[in-house]
Amino acid sequence: MKYIRLGQSGLQVSRLCLGTMNMGTPDWKPWIFDEKKSEPIVKHALESGVNFIDLADFYSAGVGEEVVGRILKRLARREDIVVATKVGYGTRDGINASGHSRKHIMDSIDASLKRLGMDYVDIYMLHFYDVNTPVEEVMCAMNDIVRSGKARYIGVSTMLTGQLAKILMACERNGWVKPINMQLQLNCAYREEEREMIPFCRDQGIGVSVFSPLARGLLTGEAQSTRNQTDFFTQQMYSDDASFDISHSVQRVAQARGVSNAQVAQSWVLHHPGVDCMLVGADTTEQFDSALAALEAPLDDEERYELERNYTPCDVINDYTSGKRILRVARPAREAFSLKGAVA
Repeated sequence: MKYIRLGQSGLQVSRLCLGTMNMGTPDWKPWIFDEKKSEPIVKHALESGVNFIDLADFYSAGVGEEVVGRILKRLARREDIVVATKVGYGTRDGINASGHSRKHIMDSIDASLKRLGMDYVDIYMLHFYDVNTPVEEVMCAMNDIVRSGKARYIGVSTMLTGQLAKILMACERNGWVKPINMQLQLNCAYREEEREMIPFCRDQGIGVSVFSPLARGLLTGEAQSTRNQTDFFTQQMYSDDASFDISHSVQRVAQARGVSNAQVAQSWVLHHPGVDCMLVGADTTEQFDSALAALEAPLDDEERYELERNYTPCDVINDYTSGKRILRVARPAREAFSLKGAVA
């Protein structure tokens, strides 16, 4: 395993972060694993050197935190792991049961700690940017949580670059703690964060962790999986021709290398100069091992060109642009991966 300091903090985390959205209860979504099925995956990740665990109160409506918290208590010493959880989408119905009001943030950290069975989380993250709550209210609450000892650091996820700038300016004005990590979506089929967010995070000394390196399964070649047949977000995000063309390019490179499609897609993410950590949401230990192998398997220039040639701009994927996509046109293949030269 390789490790990196997250942003300008002293916190050292594994470059692979165990994503846990698939752990909790299938009562929430049919592709979710229960505790018994989740534990071998967590155990394997820890034994492989992972110390970074990503959760959210939203996953399985809180049951995800309960399940993963119990597993971690059995398998790891608390001081050896870095636990991140998120606030925003909520776990129940109610007028103040979601968003980033001070009330909801303060209620949510206590509820998350109770479910996790922990005294603190290492990183408490905003799941999105709440346009309905003043940024000063949000960040004052987050600062108070750190000062109270309920979180060691704060982080952010899935927002526009200008929104992150507003957060940083509010923290600077008031002397509040700043985020050390931005969690964003990035893969061969979705690269819009390369334009502004990743360079801005680099400039501001904020770590970058990436989720959905496989484009919700599209890049594995398993578009007919249970998740993709029951998760409408996949269709909203990756249903255009360019996304499928990129998936085919991943397959061509994988066949030429003699490895899985997933390993190629993960290698593209892990060796991206703007990425610190990659979330791995594995359903099996073998899927996790694919990400481990990708850490040691950078792509050459021809392979990278083949993976990138179909990409053209599209709408940013977030809560504010749901369902809006721009049709995209691919560039021609080079000889090494043309229809003539490519592996069938």
